[in-house]
Amino acid sequence: MHDVVIVGARVAGAATALLLARRGLRVLVVDRDRYGADTLSTHALMRGGVFLLSRWGVLDRIVEAGTPPIRETHFDFGADAVTVGIKPAHGVDALYAPRRTVLDRALADAAMAAGAEIRYGVRVTGLLRDESGRVAGVHGRDRAGAAFTARARLTVGADGTKSIVAREAGAGTLRTGAGCGAVVYGYWSELGADRYEWFYRPGHSAGFIPTNAGEACVFAGVPASHLPRGDLRATYDRLLAVTTDGAGGRLARARPPGRLHTWIGRPGYVRQAHGPGWVLVGDAGSFLDPLSTHGITDALRDAETLARSASLDEFATTRNRVIGTTFDVVDRVAAYGWDLPRLRTDLLELSRAMSAELDLVAS
Repeated sequence: MHDVVIVGARVAGAATALLLARRGLRVLVVDRDRYGADTLSTHALMRGGVFLLSRWGVLDRIVEAGTPPIRETHFDFGADAVTVGIKPAHGVDALYAPRRTVLDRALADAAMAAGAEIRYGVRVTGLLRDESGRVAGVHGRDRAGAAFTARARLTVGADGTKSIVAREAGAGTLRTGAGCGAVVYGYWSELGADRYEWFYRPGHSAGFIPTNAGEACVFAGVPASHLPRGDLRATYDRLLAVTTDGAGGRLARARPPGRLHTWIGRPGYVRQAHGPGWVLVGDAGSFLDPLSTHGITDALRDAETLARSASLDEFATTRNRVIGTTFDVVDRVAAYGWDLPRLRTDLLELSRAMSAELDLVAS
């Protein structure tokens, strides 16, 4: 019998395990994947995420892994461009975009050091319930096919957009977005990227995100309904050319990726946060389009909010309040229905929402 069983050992799950284990709770985390496995990600951390990693003592691991500090964000709108410096706030003087093989391992290691148990290779297939119908743990199978059961007073779903905890618990959907963007990305070398660079053209977006090993995650985005079928490499090259204009010749001089990754898109949502014996964090509970580059920060914030809340009701209220404005503006941006003046207004609103989020988690 555990105090908490968490389904999912990536950012949301490992961070939640870390914080609850530090409070002295008996925490078990199960994950169907293997330790240190890579996953789809935009990598970019916003201020709130960097602040929390620093507060928890995990940021040093990210820096030691060679993750470059990012002190500027560049917005390219075609006819004009704006560069914004990262002003120090709450001790945050740089942003970071670690590979998930770096970030997920660092959080999992910190959780285990705090006393949490993590079992990889376990696929959860359903929830346990007590006589009253309250969720009382999970059941599933390990990698060898053996039956697995874990009982707990609280079950945390940190298992992503297709969360089995959300499905089996019957979590209702509170909000559903209309915007839905598709993204194709790969890792470039010798690009000379040392800042976040966002490119916007009508119906198109792209970004350069410096990450580990001297590489940059370069993505191209369009409405999901407009992602062409066929030759993915040709589509990616064409989208980058349209959106970045070749980035002043930098793409032509850089080494392109050998492999591409695709996110085909899904609308954002906010699910019911909790019920008898269960709670959802990260993408299991709410999802923003990747164009926001806010998913990792959302997951870290959920972990912090849950660990600090006096009740699950308080966690849900705080989460819903924080995500409200962000959800609306990201949904508009992800719909690609904007012209550039409207987009700039939306991006300013998103920046203000992120600053308010940082103030909340730092308070």
